[in-house]
Amino acid sequence: MASHTELTPAHRRAVLGVMCLALMMVVAAVASLNVALPDLARGTGATQSQLQWIVDAYALVFAGLLLPAGALGDRFGRKGILLIGLVVFGGASLAAVFVNEPSTLIGLRAVIGVGAALVMPTTLSIITNVFPPEERGRAVGIWAGIAGAGAIIGLLVSGALLEWFSWPSVFAVNVTLAALAFAATIPIVPTSRSPRRVRLDPIGALLSSLGLFGLVFAIIEAPQEGWLDPLVLAGFGLGALLLVAFVLFELVREEPMLDPRLFARRGFGVGSLSLTLQFFAQFGFLFIALQYLQFVLGYSPLEAGASILPMALMLMAISPRAPALARRLGVRLVGGAGLALMGVGFLVFTTLGVDSSYWRFGIGALITGVGLALATAPATTAIVSSLPAHRQGIASAVNDLSREVGGAFGIAVLGSVLNSGYRSDMASATAGLPQPAGDAARDSIAAAAQVAQQAGPRGAALLEQAEHAFVSGLSTSLLVGACVLFAASVLVALLAPRREQVEQAESRHSDRRSAATPLSVSK
Repeated sequence: MASHTELTPAHRRAVLGVMCLALMMVVAAVASLNVALPDLARGTGATQSQLQWIVDAYALVFAGLLLPAGALGDRFGRKGILLIGLVVFGGASLAAVFVNEPSTLIGLRAVIGVGAALVMPTTLSIITNVFPPEERGRAVGIWAGIAGAGAIIGLLVSGALLEWFSWPSVFAVNVTLAALAFAATIPIVPTSRSPRRVRLDPIGALLSSLGLFGLVFAIIEAPQEGWLDPLVLAGFGLGALLLVAFVLFELVREEPMLDPRLFARRGFGVGSLSLTLQFFAQFGFLFIALQYLQFVLGYSPLEAGASILPMALMLMAISPRAPALARRLGVRLVGGAGLALMGVGFLVFTTLGVDSSYWRFGIGALITGVGLALATAPATTAIVSSLPAHRQGIASAVNDLSREVGGAFGIAVLGSVLNSGYRSDMASATAGLPQPAGDAARDSIAAAAQVAQQAGPRGAALLEQAEHAFVSGLSTSLLVGACVLFAASVLVALLAPRREQVEQAESRHSDRRSAATPLSVSK
């Protein structure tokens, strides 16, 4: 057994590279399938509802299992849990390559979500245990940059594949990445686990998982069924009830899986809130922007993915440096400024029109990417530095959960604002159409384009109105996103831990780690 200080710098960098590869696999899988949905629908005959659940089954299971997966890594060893997750992820993806039936594909996406939940928190907790405090900030920054840019890179790779291959190629990429990460993990990644014997918390795991299932299910269904639909309300109600029960149970448990009192710590609580609101805006933006680029500007999937590259490049370039900047200037200043810059980028997006040049979109993406890079890495560092080494699995899981819940809410809320504005503006243009055609045209711009092709002389005017209605809805929804980001900026500037508080927490946990010789980091 060897402590992290006995690993050479080259070995630590190799570990970081493998963890970023595994992380890229998980994050890309969240978004990459979206661009393949039209091809998938043609190949499998999936309905619109089935398409939605092929995408959402992954997110639902992933979010629900993050907390117990992080606890399992702390108890049984993070390397072992990582390897199991890679096998589950890659095996289910391999099976999906050969499936042509929608219901089976939904089930396999759920299994892939199980693997992702085992992989993602272990990548960050391994990094925080392998790197000493003086190197940890940059390593976490690189991890955060990959976590933010991975979805965009996944969209670009998927778009490129679909130029030459059909939808199973998206799952083949998952298999390849899982195999590479598995093969590299065995010889390179050391094992780390809690120096204490962490007691499992099956009741807490069940309550948290079912509560998050209910909450995320309701978030997913709300834009389609309506926020006041009985099923949606039941999901929110049951999810909230189970999460309250989880909090109460953890408060009285001697060794809780996740102590709710941790959120009273400024780094942990404000870092989690910041990440939730960042990804509320970011995932909502990606959901809306990809439709705008393809349906309004007429870009191909590959061109749409390439259009968001400035954001990914800024994330990868700035994120590794953001923790050092936050250490020098403080999380309040750097994190708050990052969120404010994201808000400015969103304001640029609200000025887009039906015939805007790419440059306006590209400038907005560039500004938003800089802001996201400045905000994400310090928030992640604040969370993981709030907890000692033996709780890094849970710290990492909460970090990942904040992203997933925020992203699900962002797609649901900003998507609903977009849909509401679009439907309102399309009412007059569809008044003279047959009811089925009018209902379809009001549902989405994609359906309006299909109706326009069959509407004869009125088709051009209908499509033009649909494009203007979509852009109007886009402006309103991203204005809402900008307001959320500016409010988050103020909260972080006021409530985030001061620079000296972060340094004291890191020093305290580093001292405990050095004293805890059972904290094994072994090959």
